[in-house]
Amino acid sequence: QVQLVEAGGGLVQAGESLRLSCVASGRTFNNYAMGWFRQSPGKEREFVAALSWNGGNTYYVDSVKGRFTISRDNAKNTVYLQMNSLKPEDTAVYYCAAPPGSGPSYSGRNENLMHYWGKGTQVTVSS
Repeated sequence: QVQLVEAGGGLVQAGESLRLSCVASGRTFNNYAMGWFRQSPGKEREFVAALSWNGGNTYYVDSVKGRFTISRDNAKNTVYLQMNSLKPEDTAVYYCAAPPGSGPSYSGRNENLMHYWGKGTQVTVSS
């Protein structure tokens, strides 16, 4: 059974940092595009960051560019989201996700094309 499990969320003050991790089990996602998404109360889930299947490209929503970094450790089947200079508007439940297949067909940015989802980790940023 394929599982994605996020961790690393918490309560921090504005300006601080967190590193989220997403550990995959049941399948190797080394050649999969991976994405991070978030959902705030009363809002739709939105794309945050993605990493291409071969790690050659990264994508970010404008609001996090320069502050967040997505990366992966293939040996650990883990994807990370380093979040620096956090702002109150970053408060949300953060989800990692993977598409149904490997390779370049998926960018990891379109949540409608993602197949595997974690249960999320809460990030709360106080002002």
